[in-house]
Amino acid sequence: MNTQKNEIIPMFSVPLGISYNSEHKILNQQLQKLFREKALNSKVDQHGFVNKNKQVYESSFDLFSWQEECVQQLQKFCWGQLYQLVGTLNQYNVETLQRLHIACESWFHITKKGGYFGIHNHPMASWSGVYCVSAGDKAPDDPDSGGLNFISPHISTTSFIDKSCSSLGGQFSRGNKLIHMQEGQLVLFPSWLLHEVKPYYGESDRITVAFNCWFKYSG
Repeated sequence: MNTQKNEIIPMFSVPLGISYNSEHKILNQQLQKLFREKALNSKVDQHGFVNKNKQVYESSFDLFSWQEECVQQLQKFCWGQLYQLVGTLNQYNVETLQRLHIACESWFHITKKGGYFGIHNHPMASWSGVYCVSAGDKAPDDPDSGGLNFISPHISTTSFIDKSCSSLGGQFSRGNKLIHMQEGQLVLFPSWLLHEVKPYYGESDRITVAFNCWFKYSG
């Protein structure tokens, strides 16, 4: 009997970048105040193509063009983390990264109790991100409440599943990835990856910033 071990090579992994802004406390307070004022003075929220309900307020898609210092500070943090991720994954040096110029759309959400965001992706961008301004409250009766849920790409396959492949772990898992975002946390992911926000059942508002990016390479 041949007892030689197989070599297991990971293929087609999906990168997910998670970072944390250690100086988020004052910044997030300023962002909360600004966003609430903007939402209060806005007649209607943005109506996009993604399924959401009336408990979710969505701003216009030009957030990072606002000149308020707290917004510019957040953009600086997000872009720093994104460039770092792109550089690491592509093994780019500083000179190459300096030739990559970001174009983006960016906005904020205020989600009240019962709010959710349906499954979607962002096919006209390369990288997307979500930053947590306010995590809201936990819902003891629903552990998935308000979770940012990434849908496994395996869901689109028609492969046969039996006991031999139903419990794969780690990067080979067929399950979805649910993240309960913490205040000051930034999640970066490929824009093609399907995701959703599970129905939120906390009492206080859940506030997040989202953005989509694509790059122009000059030189």
